[in-house]
Amino acid sequence: MVITSCLLGLAVAGLGLFSVSTAAIADAPSSASGPLVVKPDADQSQTVRFWLESSLKRVYLKSAPGSAAAGPILAPRGGQVSFQACLRNDRMFPLNVTCSITGGGDLKTRVRMVGYVPVRLGSTDTPASDLEGGDFMPGLVPDPLYDHQLSTAGPYENCVFWITVQVPADAKPGPRELNVHWSFHEGTKSADLRQVVNVTEFVVKPRKDFPVVHWFRGEALWDHYKTGMWEDEKVWEIHRNYMENLLSHGTDVMMVPLFFARRETFVRPCQLLIVNEPSPGKYEFDFKLVKRYVDLAKEVGFDRFEWSHFWIYWGARNPVRVYTQKDGKHVMLWSPESDGHGPEFHNFLKQFLPPFHDFLVKEGILEKSYFHVSDEPSGGESLENYRKARAFLNQNAPWTKGKVIDALSEIEYGRENLTDHPIPIISSADAYIKEKIPHWVYFCCAPRGMYLQRLLDTPLPKIRMAGFLFYRLGARGFLHWGYNYWHALEQEKLIDPFSDSTGACWPGIPPGDPFVVYPGPDGKPVDSIRWEVFAEALQDYAILQTAGIKPDDPMLGDIKSYADFPRSEQWLNETLRKVLAK
Repeated sequence: MVITSCLLGLAVAGLGLFSVSTAAIADAPSSASGPLVVKPDADQSQTVRFWLESSLKRVYLKSAPGSAAAGPILAPRGGQVSFQACLRNDRMFPLNVTCSITGGGDLKTRVRMVGYVPVRLGSTDTPASDLEGGDFMPGLVPDPLYDHQLSTAGPYENCVFWITVQVPADAKPGPRELNVHWSFHEGTKSADLRQVVNVTEFVVKPRKDFPVVHWFRGEALWDHYKTGMWEDEKVWEIHRNYMENLLSHGTDVMMVPLFFARRETFVRPCQLLIVNEPSPGKYEFDFKLVKRYVDLAKEVGFDRFEWSHFWIYWGARNPVRVYTQKDGKHVMLWSPESDGHGPEFHNFLKQFLPPFHDFLVKEGILEKSYFHVSDEPSGGESLENYRKARAFLNQNAPWTKGKVIDALSEIEYGRENLTDHPIPIISSADAYIKEKIPHWVYFCCAPRGMYLQRLLDTPLPKIRMAGFLFYRLGARGFLHWGYNYWHALEQEKLIDPFSDSTGACWPGIPPGDPFVVYPGPDGKPVDSIRWEVFAEALQDYAILQTAGIKPDDPMLGDIKSYADFPRSEQWLNETLRKVLAK
């Protein structure tokens, strides 16, 4: 029996083939609008419905089964595509089900179970048109992706699996058939749907000249996994796992926690540099942990590095927190309120900067490094502090020139060339664009509303537009603070990211902003739907770049700003089809 499945990917679908050992089977739908319906029990009124869904639509526990759509998934060679395999258990009993993929030839497939996390309080200051899940929230939101192929659907609930398809660069162009297979009732019954993936002639090349940074929190790893600090070999194994995850999702600059660039005082700060003070005001520096960290990142595949801020964020008034050890405890070298522009901190920097420079030269990474002055300064006092800080670096570390990046939004920083690579928040990027000041961009807890975001209630097509927006609007790079921030904001207190997605700081921090991965039980990250969609958005950037599309190409003309852009899956599908056909 052959029926038509439902799938939306990059304009997706295919043919569904149903097979079952002993179950009664509903007649095939008379049109291509419905899911596959199975009646596995003696009671013919109780059914299980199967369908395939786009990667750009969240399937909640109570979402209605999808409808069919025409067309295969279009997949570039050297890239990846995703879709979802779904079932609805319309029975009064739980249903254990296993999902697997066969076929596809040289395509590589990965099946992961979609998990759900609670969102009690959603994003504020955002119209309903720019939120997803309004009919299901407050409630459970699909986000974590577990490396399990076995799941349980409760009575009258959905069960979803996330399918990732990787296409080798040397794959033969043409259609591939994937068979999505579900087995249930302890393996005595099964159902199958087919998905066609059309491999294009187009080969997407690695993205270039668009650095992507995500701030990686080592303290979150050792606090969550309850390990020691840098002396614990397990910590290094876990760091490798998370570094590999960052690189595989498009982040290509590794943050190095040289200092602990947080305002709050930690008992176990994540600082690589070993600093000793044998006498007051006299410092000694040991870079052995820094070297090991850089070497590990290189082994993973990173070749560019981002170094800790020298002045603490939100004002550039105070110095970064630098710790030493005394009596087995980590203590700061100076008061948190110490003057960042006074003799105490200047004395430290004058002793530190020469050996830091020597280390970078010896390791061959000076020209591949980015440096920070201070994060998110704003207002007149902050501007003056930033001027003083940059002047000090220009005099005492002239080798940082051309390599300073900072998240700051006021146009004065760009006009005065205070920062080599200014990073305005996307709501301030228009001013930089109008004055033709080269810049990166960032977003974090803001802006909301119509602006690009990647929160737990941000529609997935809107997240997927990130690559198109960065490309069209001329951004030179992207930065985000929230890769794995699993602490309550400004506290050395872990949150459970599976139950709190706001860093215990709603509404200032909207759901999903502090992290895009969850801590897995084996020392490996659990990806999220948002993280997968954002990675494929960065792939879109690489596709546009590989194809030689000009940012002002008419096909991108609907993109006006970071708040005014298409946010439909149809637009994405049609535009990608045009590009991949080139």
